Amino acid sequence: MSEAALKMDAIYRVQRHFYDLTRKPYLLGRDVLIRELNVPTGGTVLEIGCGTARNLLHIARAYPHARCFGLDVSEHMLETARASVERAGAGDQIRLALADATMFDPKSLFGVGQFDRIVISYAISMIPEWPRVIAAVAPLLCAGGSLHIVDFGTQDRLPNWFRAGLRLWLARFSVTPRDDLREQMARIAQDFGLQAHFREIYRGYTALAVLRAV
Repeated sequence: MSEAALKMDAIYRVQRHFYDLTRKPYLLGRDVLIRELNVPTGGTVLEIGCGTARNLLHIARAYPHARCFGLDVSEHMLETARASVERAGAGDQIRLALADATMFDPKSLFGVGQFDRIVISYAISMIPEWPRVIAAVAPLLCAGGSLHIVDFGTQDRLPNWFRAGLRLWLARFSVTPRDDLREQMARIAQDFGLQAHFREIYRGYTALAVLRAV
């Protein structure tokens, strides 16, 4: 088991049981991302760091024609995700796999080599080598496909005391907002011939970034 897997399992061994309930108040923008996916009929969606499968279940309901796939490095989180998918009766639409986001082969995991939509929701702030992850998944986009990221923004339009307090609290969970997300997305877009779109909502609390294959 990799160091990343051991670390995530240690964090989520207990937290997974109440993760969705406790994260709802502050993991903002996830439903905005889902509404804007516009998955084509029969399209494929991959979520990197799918956690409890909360997002995949919402995507499956919003786009019942889509085929959904999720991977996570934490076996504990995947136990919860599998149970959630089974309870929802969504096993025919959602497939899950244990994998490290920095090194995985979707063809061997899912039998699918490219995807119409790729989602990374509040995961890059927990992955030290996050630019490497984005660069690794960018080539997995189908023609006309898009990579959608939601995570903590710069919070630059929020009071300084709030920003400082939030970041101290997030650090307790090994979470680090990526203030250079816009710049990294622009660089990766240039490297792979993609279009980059970036915006912050809720006064900078949340960042939404998209890479589109043209």
